[in-house]
Amino acid sequence: MAGKKRRKLKSLVETRTDGKRTKTEDNEENLELQNWSDLPTELLELIMSRLTLEDNIRASVLCKRWHAVAVSVRVVNQSPWLMYFPKFGNLYEIYDPSQRKTYPLELPELYGSRVCYTKDSWLLLYRPRTHRVFFFNPFTRAMIKLPRFELTYQIVAFSCAPTSPSCVVFTVKHISPTVVAISTCQPGATEWVTNNHQNRLPFVSSIWNKLVFCKGVFYCLSLTGWLGVFDPQKRDWGVLAVPPPKCPDNFFAKNWWKGKFMAEHNGDILVIYTCCSENPIIFKLDQSTMVWEEMKTLDNVTLFASFLSSHSRTDLPGIMRNSVYFSKVRFFGKRCISYSLSDCRYYPRKQCYDWGEQDPFENIWIEPPQDVSAFI
Repeated sequence: MAGKKRRKLKSLVETRTDGKRTKTEDNEENLELQNWSDLPTELLELIMSRLTLEDNIRASVLCKRWHAVAVSVRVVNQSPWLMYFPKFGNLYEIYDPSQRKTYPLELPELYGSRVCYTKDSWLLLYRPRTHRVFFFNPFTRAMIKLPRFELTYQIVAFSCAPTSPSCVVFTVKHISPTVVAISTCQPGATEWVTNNHQNRLPFVSSIWNKLVFCKGVFYCLSLTGWLGVFDPQKRDWGVLAVPPPKCPDNFFAKNWWKGKFMAEHNGDILVIYTCCSENPIIFKLDQSTMVWEEMKTLDNVTLFASFLSSHSRTDLPGIMRNSVYFSKVRFFGKRCISYSLSDCRYYPRKQCYDWGEQDPFENIWIEPPQDVSAFI
């Protein structure tokens, strides 16, 4: 009798074990039947956005769905880097927002200088004690000197890299609300050329740059939102009869005049108005009607805004598109403050910033070197 019970229990155990084995085998077969192309879109976008351009292209040939996702996040352009200027010493920091990494850079050549503007990987710098003005490329260490000039209480920019024969340095300073002093210089010149210009509409500038070079002319945004235009070839200056962009009344609070940025993209003039308690508002100048129009989307363009120089980019990773990246890093240098027009919110959340607290000469966006791998 005991033997029969033992045989019966053994058969039950074997049956139960066989059932488990069959169920496990079924699960393994189901897993094997799942296809990589069935990955959730969000996960697939995250994976694709972290691939190099070459790997992204290779992955895109797997299937139509992978191709669509790969193209949507494909990086064919490099974002600007944020360059931090130290208050003491010669150790500078370069922050790459796409990789969220910071690189140290020792630049003793810049001791005693302050940054004024940047374009095409070149910095325009000024030494207040000696009135020395010069270009410097932090990646090649090349330096190009300009004649001495006093740059105080005025905005300044240059049209293109100083290695180009068409490079023009431009600065404007208001003498009165209706009179400005405009000075220009080119690499290789022995002196600056300065002329006073009268304008019928008020124009008051400051050291907070709102200035871009577009289609051969410099556009300057005044403190109150009027747009001045200077043609360096004709040496012609004027203030456009375009009423300033209209913002809600709560934007005109303390330091309202500091939280403005100006950029250019494919011939369009863009301004960004910010307020510490509100979401940013972006305007584009409709050059056919000469009216500022509010933009609800950037059409996948990414703007990089700083007080001294702002930039625009296309074809960046999907998570960076249709956003404005500001010149401030949070979370111990791991994340740049940005605002997404798609989501209508700041990242990180509730990171709106009181720009009145920031030194305008603290940092600036700069074009990275052509060979990024060699620099890193």
